[in-house]
Amino acid sequence: MASSFSNIGAICKLPSAPSISSISRALFPTTLCSSSHSRISRPRSRRLCIRSSYAGAVRENPNSDAIDVVADVKTERIVVIGGSGFVGSAICKAAVSRGIEVISLSRSGRPSYSGSWVDQVTWMTGDVFYANWDELLVGVTAVVSTLGGFGSDEQMQRINGEANVVVVNAAKDYGIPKFILISVHDYNLPSFLLQSGYFKGKRRAESEVLSKFPSSGVVLRPAFIYGKRKVNGVEIPLDLIGEPVEKLLRATESFIKPLNSLPASDLVLAPPVSVDDVAYAVINAIKDDDCFGIFTIEQIKEAAAGVKV
Repeated sequence: MASSFSNIGAICKLPSAPSISSISRALFPTTLCSSSHSRISRPRSRRLCIRSSYAGAVRENPNSDAIDVVADVKTERIVVIGGSGFVGSAICKAAVSRGIEVISLSRSGRPSYSGSWVDQVTWMTGDVFYANWDELLVGVTAVVSTLGGFGSDEQMQRINGEANVVVVNAAKDYGIPKFILISVHDYNLPSFLLQSGYFKGKRRAESEVLSKFPSSGVVLRPAFIYGKRKVNGVEIPLDLIGEPVEKLLRATESFIKPLNSLPASDLVLAPPVSVDDVAYAVINAIKDDDCFGIFTIEQIKEAAAGVKV
């Protein structure tokens, strides 16, 4: 079934310039109700503020006629599965910076490092196979899954496939409008190599997303993801490898392009992707209701660039 979705391209509305009369977004934080069996780390309270461009005009002319201002305010509240991990934490950080309310579910819960954005995320400790979805999904506008891992063939199918399928179905049952899955590039590998537990699990998860969310499901397929990764309190600067390689491949793109059709060539030639680009591509998908489908490496970078502006 996974192969039937392999040619579905990404569809995304081009970002439009904000109107002059637009009013800045307001954030309406909500509070989770928790049972005594759940471990929840709550964010600090935030202040609601709406600014109007009409205020200055009224101050200059207090006798002017009253102006009715109607704001179409859309609030976003997302759940990031695996939010304390390398990719998940980057997504949480980017979402907070854009005024999105964030809930993270992971086995490790709140990360050990500090940061202003960390205090603005609701950290929940748990396993997707035993999660209390009533606590997690009520009022949520999008679910983002970063689940994935290595191990035996059976373990990889369970982590990359079954675990994601559980989350997709929970999101569907609770009427969540959008689902975003962080998957993986196929590296032009021969089909028999794609039958390994790692890729088989990922493709099963992709099929579930695209079948349950046909007009709002988003699948990102990055290659090697680089950035500053923290493992057991130690920072591993993957960007020292990934960033120069990405620049080199871009500079030589015209020369190496004929090699892209060779089997498994992308193991060497697929451009690495910054973890920040993955995170901002997710933000783009959350913000754009017309965004869905499978995003390639280049499309991930394009989507991220549109949000960074």
